[in-house]
Amino acid sequence: MSSLRRSISRGWIAVATLATMTGCSSLPTITPDMAPGNPADVRFQAASGRIVTPERSREIVARLAGSGPAADTMARHLELEQAVSGNPLSLGNRVTLLENGPATYAAMFAAIASARDHVNVETYILEADETGQRFADALLERQRQGVQVNLIRDSVGTLGTDKAFFKRLQDGGVNVVEFNPVNPLAAKAGWDVNQRDHRKLLVVDGRVAFLGGINISAVYSGGSSGRPRAGDEKIGLPWRDTDLQIEGPAVASLQKLFLDTWADQKGPPIAGRDYFPVIARQGPEVVRIIGSTPDEPFSQIYVTLLSAINSADSEILLTNAYFIPDPQLIEALIRAVARGVEVKLIVPSVTDSSLVFHAGRSHYEPLLRAGVKLYERREALLHAKTVLIDGVWSTVGSTNLDWRSFLHNQEVTAVVLGPEFGARMRAAFERDLDLSTLITEQAWGQRPASARLKEWFGRLWEYWL
Repeated sequence: MSSLRRSISRGWIAVATLATMTGCSSLPTITPDMAPGNPADVRFQAASGRIVTPERSREIVARLAGSGPAADTMARHLELEQAVSGNPLSLGNRVTLLENGPATYAAMFAAIASARDHVNVETYILEADETGQRFADALLERQRQGVQVNLIRDSVGTLGTDKAFFKRLQDGGVNVVEFNPVNPLAAKAGWDVNQRDHRKLLVVDGRVAFLGGINISAVYSGGSSGRPRAGDEKIGLPWRDTDLQIEGPAVASLQKLFLDTWADQKGPPIAGRDYFPVIARQGPEVVRIIGSTPDEPFSQIYVTLLSAINSADSEILLTNAYFIPDPQLIEALIRAVARGVEVKLIVPSVTDSSLVFHAGRSHYEPLLRAGVKLYERREALLHAKTVLIDGVWSTVGSTNLDWRSFLHNQEVTAVVLGPEFGARMRAAFERDLDLSTLITEQAWGQRPASARLKEWFGRLWEYWL
């Protein structure tokens, strides 16, 4: 039922936007040399909050880059990230890679149980199933213990969730904001049914945060190593997804995104708590948090991704659930292959949204012809959104490689810089690769006419999906 609900939600948004198709947004033009890096310009923010001096920043760049063959690559990506963002990169973070629902939920419940000041939750889908009830119970228990719980839930993503579920939370003292209500009479901050909050974000005490692709739903109760039940390729498929747990000063950027959304949606006065505690160094990772909203001139997530692809030197590994690339992204991947970069892309073999699935497949041909290695993940419903470039530049977040994520949704992504975390990302990618089927140009050219027709129809809607 939850998969059907997602398909209905996506289709419903597409139909609803027919009335607002004038004044469409567009993506910015990203040229390969849009953000040339300069080692002298890289700046870092220490765990204490102070900006590191230029001299010390140069020392940090040299230390992070190391002296091995990847030194120049790491330095270049640090420089690029600084040039794109213009903001100091966050030092002193511990980043844990979480694969699939069971591991992610276990870490989330542990963090919630340890909360002493506040818990902030922002999510697209929150279902009133067994998993949703477990979250509700955990949040209400903390609220009863004097911990303030604040929840932002997307109106379309929770369209099928019983209103009694949220009333129970509110009656227990949890503050709840409905993002961009479907009912315009309930909207407090203007109304645009096409703009959705697609973030999945949990912040506990301002010290630990979770983000990625994982919603709150029982579909994540199993891992991705199981097999679908006989007789139905979708019902019973385990979901394959990825999240991050971040501890350290970068959590403050995620907290700010949550509080900004709360204010923008004109939520009730938020209880005064210690939302920005002083955090000591927690680990070695360099992190940049990127949030995007449809109200911005362009998506920083899109600009950052395209700039990183354009600067790739050896390898691009992408895993994405809803792959409907715009022409510029396609061209960037093709150019990367042409300059000798190995590009591997893992996408789903089945999905919970048929229209999105076939719209994405309509773009396979030019990628395969150019030499992109394209794989479809078997034995799971792929929902992860991850990128690894040159073994040192990693992203995990809520952002799909589609028009909706870059133009119409609120999204959040974390960029993690460094070879150690990159090695963990590579291991996860290779595990998925072992369970994926390579799509060859020859085999793809022999697909039936019925598949081509579905792709053509999906392509008509790709801007809105």
